[in-house]
Amino acid sequence: MNDARASKPLSGTAARHRSRGRLVLVTGMSGAGRSSAMKTFEDIGFDAVDNMPLALLPTLISGPTTLRRDLAVGVDIRNRDFGTGTVIAEMDRVIAEGTVEVRLVFFDSSDEVLQRRFTETRRPHPLAADRPVLDGIARERQLLSVLRDRADLVIDTTDLTPGELRRILIGHFNSIAPNALTAFVTSFSYRNGVPREADLVFDVRFLANPHYEPEMRDKTGLAPEVGQFIAGDPRFDPFFEALINLMAVLIPGYVEEGKSYLTIAVGCTGGRHRSVYVAERLGAWLKEKSLNVEVSHREAGKSVEGLRSEA
Repeated sequence: MNDARASKPLSGTAARHRSRGRLVLVTGMSGAGRSSAMKTFEDIGFDAVDNMPLALLPTLISGPTTLRRDLAVGVDIRNRDFGTGTVIAEMDRVIAEGTVEVRLVFFDSSDEVLQRRFTETRRPHPLAADRPVLDGIARERQLLSVLRDRADLVIDTTDLTPGELRRILIGHFNSIAPNALTAFVTSFSYRNGVPREADLVFDVRFLANPHYEPEMRDKTGLAPEVGQFIAGDPRFDPFFEALINLMAVLIPGYVEEGKSYLTIAVGCTGGRHRSVYVAERLGAWLKEKSLNVEVSHREAGKSVEGLRSEA
């Protein structure tokens, strides 16, 4: 397929330079991964302070030593002066001063997964006392609903591995290339659910399915013959042309608005053939546009390299 825009980058001049220090307030449901996130923030160059009294926040971000490095502050119901109103008031005060770029990140997970995490670690929920864990989770969810609604970024860790959580945080907050957009493209199976972290989701179950071809059933969309079969569907070229035309409109807009990380999920029935092939083709096209691109295939349970070795 000929693409007249093949040499035109999608990020380029639209990116805006960041001149202010960054303050990230990290909060969310107990057991949803906030503590692990704080370690990742530290690894990527942030000063990370957990469970700090909010009354001390002005001291950290004011005066001649204002944010020599980006700062991540963990706040949750364990803070002695914690309150949703207090968090929002402090955040609004810092935003109004205009000297620091402020973001609120909220970590969440399903009630079932949160309950399992507390049960497996034999830790009491901070709001449960002598009551069932689910009671504490329900009370905390109600208390924090205002912060979740106000958050700039909500990360649901229900189905995320620690490595995937780390990847998402690095994509959003790594300061090595703050003006670049990183696109993460993943294939998935609808039988196992849509990736919760996806920004854009595309359903390719309408394409011809190699699963019903005996010689292709045990292969993946990375195998050349599987790719040829999918690309041979007369619906593929019009679909892919429409897909990249949409990307050419969306991505410059995301960059202009300061978005640094985009997750694109491509799904089919089994997550091994059509979605894998389309994700690879889309990832390759995005790389041609000078974007930072990662491609992964969730259902195989292996790295992209592992899949390629089988193809």
